[in-house]
Amino acid sequence: MRPPVIGLTTYPSDEENRYMMPRPYVDSVRRAGGVPLLITPGEQHIDVVLGLVDGVVLIGGGDIDPDRFNGQSHPSVYNLSPERDELEIELANAVLDQKVPTLGICRGMQIVTVALGGTLNVHVPDVHGDKVAHRVPPRDPVTHVHEVEAGSRLAEILGTTSFPARSWHHQSVRDAPEGFKIVGRAPDGCAEAMESDAYPELMCVQWHPELSASEDPTQQRLFDHLIELCRAKGH
Repeated sequence: MRPPVIGLTTYPSDEENRYMMPRPYVDSVRRAGGVPLLITPGEQHIDVVLGLVDGVVLIGGGDIDPDRFNGQSHPSVYNLSPERDELEIELANAVLDQKVPTLGICRGMQIVTVALGGTLNVHVPDVHGDKVAHRVPPRDPVTHVHEVEAGSRLAEILGTTSFPARSWHHQSVRDAPEGFKIVGRAPDGCAEAMESDAYPELMCVQWHPELSASEDPTQQRLFDHLIELCRAKGH
């Protein structure tokens, strides 16, 4: 049996016309036994892409345009890319429709939310204050405790309900899409994970498991489970 092929979204093209993404995403997929395949903004043939991959990781990155969820403009909004928004929203709808095993990380969780009609908090400190730092200046990751609801599918995957993980965001889910439930939160109440009984193939977390997965088995389990889901579907 061949190893599952996992499609990973990327950052938009930079000023030097290069598509970029952090290596830890790729490393985490490879440790789990998957073969990474990058999906770049601007791709028009989602059907072809999904014919090549067995699972998908919607990675983190810059902000989603607030106009896509009736949000307000904010000075902290950065790295907007209409091309990336368009690709990832279309991709999110397609993987859900086709029941493709998918892991949404940070922006990826937000993309799923927006694609299905949910809304985001444009700037977390404006809603939850500064009790918990979800990133540190200028825009760097930070570790804090996360709590996951006992009995949730995510708690079963992780094997725990409380753990430290790397956080790297300033936006978060405000209103989860219809049929979804927030099952993970930070100590300040910020939404950190969501799931839906209608989409058991989907995992959505706001933190960045790839940043510590190499030394933290709890975080690597998200990628391991993604590969297990792909193999269970016969890949």
